[in-house]
Amino acid sequence: MNMQSNIGARIDRLPTSKWHYKIFWLIGLGLLIDGFDNCLGGIVLAQLVKNGWSNNYLNAAFTSSTMAGLFIGSLFAGFSGDHLGRKFAYQVNLLIFGIASIAAAFATNMTMLIVLRGLTGIGLGAEIVVGFATFTEFVQAKERGKWAATLSLVGNCAPPLATLIGVIAMPLLGPNCGWRAMFIIGGVAALALWVVRHGFPESPRWYVARGMEEKADNILTNIEKEIELEKGIKLPLVAEQKLNKSRDDKKMPFTSLFKGALLKRTILGCSVLIGMNTALYSITTWIPTIFVKSGITVTKSIIMTTLIMFGAPLGVFIATRIIDKFPRKWMGVTLLIVIAVLGYIYAIQRSEVLIVILGFSLILFLYMYVCFASAVYVPELWPTEIRLRGSGLCNSVGRGVTIFTPYGVAWIMTNYGSVAVFITLGGLLGFVALIIATIGIETKQKSLEEICMEIK
Repeated sequence: MNMQSNIGARIDRLPTSKWHYKIFWLIGLGLLIDGFDNCLGGIVLAQLVKNGWSNNYLNAAFTSSTMAGLFIGSLFAGFSGDHLGRKFAYQVNLLIFGIASIAAAFATNMTMLIVLRGLTGIGLGAEIVVGFATFTEFVQAKERGKWAATLSLVGNCAPPLATLIGVIAMPLLGPNCGWRAMFIIGGVAALALWVVRHGFPESPRWYVARGMEEKADNILTNIEKEIELEKGIKLPLVAEQKLNKSRDDKKMPFTSLFKGALLKRTILGCSVLIGMNTALYSITTWIPTIFVKSGITVTKSIIMTTLIMFGAPLGVFIATRIIDKFPRKWMGVTLLIVIAVLGYIYAIQRSEVLIVILGFSLILFLYMYVCFASAVYVPELWPTEIRLRGSGLCNSVGRGVTIFTPYGVAWIMTNYGSVAVFITLGGLLGFVALIIATIGIETKQKSLEEICMEIK
């Protein structure tokens, strides 16, 4: 058995322990803070417009700066995480968005705030890539999907948390200090976690992929001793695995993502996340606008949107329960088809009750897919040596598409109406489902080493 498969098998046979929960919360809190900082933009911009600091054009620049930062951060995380280590990448990204977020609180004008928001975005984009991909390397194959989906659930608690804190802090501290406090809260939380995560171990799988077998063995031996002491057991010896020599034993340049078997996975991963980001933006962002254009009052629109969005946490929760029970590949295909069909049925409704019921169901299935795509499936696709670059590239492409999506949605809605938007979206999701069905691979309860056996 080569060292890479040996390390993987040793990790996969570990029983669930306090050590796993410690890793879970150290990464999960990072994703929660990341989500909080990402969500506070909309809350802050509304106040800045009211203060006379900003307008629609400056708001657009603020949003574009954030998106550009997220795009750059995803790529940065990939290269730094694969070349310098998972620990280096997730500590640096926390430091970047922690410092930049605090600095944003002291911005003296909107231009300065926009620039600092772009820097914050780099850290925010990196955290998502590093968090899910790193966690994938630490958990057992048989429960990897459930763990990653639960991690996604923690991250998806950020929107209501940001809204709740905003509702309390903004009025309490006033129009000039409230929005600054929001940035300080996110930044201080990030830096506090940065200090706590100094004791976070490097991924043994990454050490082996970089040829540092002794370091990998030392870390994993300490983890095994900790778990044996907690459980009062002696861990069984690792069974021999008949795996081909790991591709991780070879250097894999970034260009490997565009050749051979890895090219198929790059196309697969990009398609999965393009479908996710396009659907997520198109549906969640435009729901209130569609309501208002349909003659529903703004107040009622907000109430209906709130009720519909309760489907998001429920969808992610359901995903945590079923993600390891169904084949990953066909789960993704099924969810995309359901979202496409529900989207059309939802768009042609006129009854407000049915709009809420179908909208709730649509959001529920959409967030099940979000959990499947970003937290579970895409991070599993890659060899350890290139995992973060693969995930980072796909996340960047998926986010890059959302730069143009608003213009496409606006044009279709203006010229053809909201039903046409959902028909077009359904066509795109159907195409992504076809790609997954055609070139998708099955990863359910397989070791990361086994998933990458076909890459030669």
